Amino acid sequence: MLDIQKIRADFPILTQKVNGKPLIYFDNGATSQKPRVVIDAITKYYEEINANIHRGVHTLSQLATDAYEASREKIQKHINAQYLHEVIFTSGTTQGINLVTNGFASLLKEGDEVMVSALEHHSNIVPWQMLCEKTGAKLIVIPMNEKGELILSEYDRLLSNKTKIVAVNHISNALGTINPIEYMIEKAHQVGAAILIDGAQATPHLKPDVQALDCDFYVFSGHKICGPTGVGILYGKEAWLNKLPPYMGGGEMIKEVTFEKTTYAELPHKFEAGTPNIADGIVLGTAIDYLNAVGFENIQQQEKELLAHATKRLLEIEGLKIYGTSEKKTSVISFNIEGIHPYDIGTIIDKLGIAVRTGHHCAQPIMNYFNIPGTVRASFSFYNTKEEIDIFVEAVKKAKMMLS
Repeated sequence: MLDIQKIRADFPILTQKVNGKPLIYFDNGATSQKPRVVIDAITKYYEEINANIHRGVHTLSQLATDAYEASREKIQKHINAQYLHEVIFTSGTTQGINLVTNGFASLLKEGDEVMVSALEHHSNIVPWQMLCEKTGAKLIVIPMNEKGELILSEYDRLLSNKTKIVAVNHISNALGTINPIEYMIEKAHQVGAAILIDGAQATPHLKPDVQALDCDFYVFSGHKICGPTGVGILYGKEAWLNKLPPYMGGGEMIKEVTFEKTTYAELPHKFEAGTPNIADGIVLGTAIDYLNAVGFENIQQQEKELLAHATKRLLEIEGLKIYGTSEKKTSVISFNIEGIHPYDIGTIIDKLGIAVRTGHHCAQPIMNYFNIPGTVRASFSFYNTKEEIDIFVEAVKKAKMMLS
C-alpha cells in the first residue's frame, strides 16, 4: 500500500492554493504533475553539465552525452525493447506518430488501406488522414459501441490484405477505455499489416512490454508520466525503423555529406536530427525511475480504488451520465449533467480550486458519436485521494444547483 501523504509531499504544486482553496488536480489525462526529484534534475543538468551531446570531446559534452544515453537505456529496459537503438527520442507522442506516417508515405500506394479506431485522439487521426490524402490510400475506421468499446467483430471484418498499418490507442484519453491491443496486434499481423500503439494515456498507469505485445511501433510522451514537457519516445522494431526514411534532415542524422550525396547515420540517430531536447531527455529517465520506485502495481491499485469511489459518488447525482462504461478502463471519468453545459461546470468548480478538463478532449468523433458538445473529464493519478474526490463531488453538486 502507498503512503499517499508521503507521495503527495513529493509534488510541490499540490501544496498550493487556487482561488483561495487547496488545489485538487484532476486533469492528469492532459498532463501529470512533477515530483521534486524531476524538478531538481532539470536544475542540476543546467547548473552542472549543460553542453551539446555526441559532438564534443570536452568533459561537459561527454558527461551530457553519457547522461542522455543512460536515459535511453532506462527507457529501453522500462518498455523491454530488444535493442537500444529501437528507442527514438521525440518531442512527444504527436511527433512520434507523424514520424511514422511520414515514413509510410514512401510505402503506400493508391488502394492501400490505413486503419484507425473511433476512439482515437486527433493526433492519431489527422496524420493518417494527411498520409491518405498524399498517397491515395483509404482511411478505414473501427467502430465503437455505447459503452465506449471497440467492436472487435467489425475490426476482424475490416482487416484485409489491403490493410497496411493499424493505429490504435492503448487507452482512450476521453473515456478511459483500455483497448484489447494484444488481440488487435495479433490480428493485424495475420494480414501482414504493421500496427502502431498510441501509449500516451497508458504509460502513466502501466509498464508496456513491447516485446510481449509484439507491436511494431509504440509512442508516448514524457509529460504524462511525471516527466517534462517537450520530450517523448517512439519505439519501433529495428526492421521497420530501417525500412522508413529519415523524418528530418540536418546534423546528427548523417554519416557523410557531400553536395553530390548524403548517407544517413545508423539507428537511432537517423531519426534524431539536430540538437535534441537534452535536459528533458535526461530527466525523462529520472521520471521513469521515480514511477518504478513507487511501483506500477501500487499505482494501479490506488487508481482502481479512486475510479471505483468516484464512479459511485458521482452516480449519486441525479441527471449525471458517465460516458465510457467499459469494464476494462483506467482512472478517467467523463460525464455530463442533463441540461448543463460541461464548460459551465468546469468554470464553477475551478473557483473552488478543482482542476478538470472540459470540452471534446481532442476526440471530436467520440463526442459526435454520443451527440454531445463535450464532457467534464476528471482524470485521477496515484497522488490523488478519496477525500479530494468527495470534495469534488460536493463541488459538482453545488455547480448543478447554481446552474439548474
